[in-house]
Amino acid sequence: MSTIQIGIIGGAGYTGGELLRILINHPNAQIAFVHSKSQAGKPVYSTHTDLLGDTDLTFSGDDTRELVRQPGLDVIFLCSGHGESAKFLAENPIPDSLNVIDLSTDFRDESNGFVYGLPELQRERIPSATKIANPGCFATSIQLALLPLAKAGLLTDAIQVSAITGSTGAGQALSSTTHFTWRNNNVSIYKAFTHQHLKEIRQSLTALQPGFAPAIHFVPYRGDFTRGIMANVYTPYAGSLEEAKQLFGSYYQPHPFTHLSDAPVDVKQVVNTNKCLLHLELHDGQLLVTSIIDNLTKGASGQAVQNMNLLFGVPEDTGLRLKPVAF
Repeated sequence: MSTIQIGIIGGAGYTGGELLRILINHPNAQIAFVHSKSQAGKPVYSTHTDLLGDTDLTFSGDDTRELVRQPGLDVIFLCSGHGESAKFLAENPIPDSLNVIDLSTDFRDESNGFVYGLPELQRERIPSATKIANPGCFATSIQLALLPLAKAGLLTDAIQVSAITGSTGAGQALSSTTHFTWRNNNVSIYKAFTHQHLKEIRQSLTALQPGFAPAIHFVPYRGDFTRGIMANVYTPYAGSLEEAKQLFGSYYQPHPFTHLSDAPVDVKQVVNTNKCLLHLELHDGQLLVTSIIDNLTKGASGQAVQNMNLLFGVPEDTGLRLKPVAF
């Protein structure tokens, strides 16, 4: 495979920065431009200060209509806020030869020709797509806890989800609930039972288990840490724990980043990686699945690169064998 020529729109935020960290070390990637309205003309390392010495790229403020039409460009990543991707595509005609990977919520319903980019669900469809809608972070963690059950038609009752995410999940712009002095030593609930990721979760489960109708009761928490998600998902299950482990192990055996752990899992095992780790327990007929990911890698930019690899016929794990923080 020849070098993949890449453009990034909205490169100054958390997902844009994480994408840069992965792509500058990807053996098949060449970053043609990084666009940012707010940081135009500045070195990338002036915003993402950890990249000093790793790249001399400068944020472009050029007309995006010209940037996306430059010869040889293979793919653009849209890393701007929710609602901005639809606006961008409406204002910037995209050549038929250019692939798009969107990290916002705008096209996760597979509208406008997009394919939902959860590789553990859509691996067969992604390589032939031209537009990929990258899944949400909570949605990724929760779906990976449920896909094997849905595939086997075993989701027959309400699903309970309690999940906590790090502060980077809220984006880089400061607000009253992201400021350090509020977030530190604090935990809070938000969007209980109404979180926007519920729609894409149900969409995926229904694709695997047609007619799926049970309620999904989801209570999200803001954590007092920077990155990572832990989702505890439980639902009635009539089989044994060993049968559940066999079901999950068989489903994820072909997938390089999702692994079943016999021991309880914790968030530090996945921070800075593209992994999802799952742990199963059975209590009084309730199967509890604990699912952990890094919200910025497997929950966003790492999964976007995973989709790019599939799109261009590169081995799925290329550039994504990342070192966990461990401690």
